[in-house]
Amino acid sequence: MLRGNGGQEIFFDDEDRYHLYLLMQEGIERFGHRIHGFCCMPNHVHLVVQVAREPLSRIMQNLGFRYTRWVNKKQSRTGHLFQGRYKAVLVDADSYLLELVRYIHLNPLRAGLVKDPVEYPWSSHRAYLGLEELPWVQTESVLSQFAKRLVTCRKRYAIFIQKGITEGHREEFHQGGEDSRVLGDDDYLNRVLGIEPGSPSPVKLRDIVAHVAADMGVTQKKLKEAGRDRVAAKARAAIGYLARRLDVASLTEVAAFFQRDLSTLSRQVGELEKKVASQRDVRRQMNRYVNKITQA
Repeated sequence: MLRGNGGQEIFFDDEDRYHLYLLMQEGIERFGHRIHGFCCMPNHVHLVVQVAREPLSRIMQNLGFRYTRWVNKKQSRTGHLFQGRYKAVLVDADSYLLELVRYIHLNPLRAGLVKDPVEYPWSSHRAYLGLEELPWVQTESVLSQFAKRLVTCRKRYAIFIQKGITEGHREEFHQGGEDSRVLGDDDYLNRVLGIEPGSPSPVKLRDIVAHVAADMGVTQKKLKEAGRDRVAAKARAAIGYLARRLDVASLTEVAAFFQRDLSTLSRQVGELEKKVASQRDVRRQMNRYVNKITQA
């Protein structure tokens, strides 16, 4: 979710909306992610994004920066267009993708902008119905869950949307479940948090956290606390680096585990990677961690 700074509107005319479409399409071509759905409201944007090789932080920062630059130049203005960083909830697609896409497609109706979501031109709903061509929106994952034939898929999807019209605000799609950034059942949470094996690797995220926390003299509780403790930040960066290097967890999953800002963690891990490449002592420290963790 990208929201206008102070609740201000982020679109001044239809050209702005179409330009955001262009930027989203270019982003997909550049970063290789998928967009399963979107809705452009007057003062915010909802996106259902499935990341690939690039972290979500880079995708959203690129989109927000380029669109802000477009608006500022066009409107002869300066300053921030969006309210801080994007807001994200990590969602279990198997359990929640259909409901999430329906929820954002019904946003204009809940806001009183239209009486039927098909009347709203600035979402992916019409593309799902085959009424508009948006080739950069990946509709197959949702539609294929309704039937085999596309015509039947779209009919059943339309019925599914209608059944959700009476549904009100769902806080979990804004704040997540028990973990404020993760929404899924127990099995999904366990996979994300490294409690259960989610890959062939025998190493779990909790193993990395335990080794690094003990070595740096910081408690695991401290790693999850809010604040700017330098030792804790350094430890989280090391954990994120090792989790990715050992193919145990993505940075999105590490950020979810610590309930921390993904973009900040991504930047800190990036800085650590540079040090590993250029500083022998840092490289030796990370190699030492790898050896200890994999041999434990």
